[in-house]
Amino acid sequence: MADDEAKKAKQAEIDRKRAEVRKRMEEASKAKKAKKGFMTPERKKKLRLLLRKKAAEELKKEQERKAAERRRIIEERCGKPKNVEDANEAALTSIITGYHQRIIKLEEEKYDHEMEVARRALEISDLNSQVNDLRGKFVKPTLKKVSKYENKFAKLQKKAAEFNFRNQLKVVKKKEFTLEEEDKEAKKAEKADWAIGKK
Repeated sequence: MADDEAKKAKQAEIDRKRAEVRKRMEEASKAKKAKKGFMTPERKKKLRLLLRKKAAEELKKEQERKAAERRRIIEERCGKPKNVEDANEAALTSIITGYHQRIIKLEEEKYDHEMEVARRALEISDLNSQVNDLRGKFVKPTLKKVSKYENKFAKLQKKAAEFNFRNQLKVVKKKEFTLEEEDKEAKKAEKADWAIGKK
């Protein structure tokens, strides 16, 4: 009996320790769940929606601000529109001449700015070339993009195929060196000698 009681006491002690360990593990897992569970999928969804709304509002405000800035600049540059509906002929003429003078002035300014830009571009290129000359470096030419799979010698091979060497050889006539022609050449030479001797 003593053995049974000792075994039961040991078993009870083991069960108690197991229960303590199980309780500690459950508490630890609850603590981990509490930490991980802060950003649940529902909360993430709500947060995304809020961020999208905020971004949309910011974008809308930015667009409105740009539109207001654009209207302000146009009004500043062009002036307020003139009332053409109720104007008589003299008023219309003065409005038109005013606009015409303004257009002429703006075109002159535009031309001056274009010439200034062209002059400065020329100066910049001149200075770049001077700097490169001082450094002893030369401007590298821009390279063409070439396919590495394309046959690089295809054009040369095509030209070589078209250029037939046999067609380019001088054609020799068969009757060129016959006896008759040799006799004619000999007579001409004799005649030439006789003509020279006569003089």
